[in-house]
Amino acid sequence: MKPYGRKTKKQVGEILSIGSRSQALDRLAQIPDAQLTGHLFSYFYNTDELIKFRSVTAMGELAARIADNSMEKARIILRRLMWNLNDESGGIGWGSPEAMGEILSKSPALAREFKSILFSYLDHRGNHIEHTMLQRGVLWGIGTYLGTTPEDITDVTKEQLQDHLSSKDPVKRGYAVRALSNAHVLDCMALPDFIQADKTTIDIYTGWNFMPTQIFDMVWACTPERALAGNE
Repeated sequence: MKPYGRKTKKQVGEILSIGSRSQALDRLAQIPDAQLTGHLFSYFYNTDELIKFRSVTAMGELAARIADNSMEKARIILRRLMWNLNDESGGIGWGSPEAMGEILSKSPALAREFKSILFSYLDHRGNHIEHTMLQRGVLWGIGTYLGTTPEDITDVTKEQLQDHLSSKDPVKRGYAVRALSNAHVLDCMALPDFIQADKTTIDIYTGWNFMPTQIFDMVWACTPERALAGNE
């Protein structure tokens, strides 16, 4: 990496550490898009989970902004995310499914082209991701996308999300609850007793910070009115 590249990467890291989301995103937007893209990708692999998630947030803003001016340049970012999740890439695509969901939630134009690919990572008949930790990212990415476009959930995806409610991994259980709730199809009254009473605490990313949250509370944040609307 060139000296100025290292300097910019350090600058990006410092900005991602800022507590104010709006201030951080404003400062990141002042860095040339081409430079910022590469450095945000590198922070997907940061050992600090909060920095990783913040870089995902920033990538969503960046890719949506790029798409407004050049869809092809934005597609390149999505293709890179897809490559990172391909076994042939030789690596592990940390942050890639989360970033894909974030980007598609910000850009309807990109979502029309790539949402089926995002959903396919959950599908055993599609491009199912086997890696346990990456499965968390897929659940998070799909949940993020459904938070802005709940009507795009399919019966197949709903069933696959429901399967993860019984996962031994509490993070997967929580992320599945989040995704189903975001899609307005979480019928809390019909859930098994064990998930209704699941008091396991997990960290839920709220857009710039983590909030310790009990799965129990996530389930019951789904009001009866919302559950009814999701089943109409």
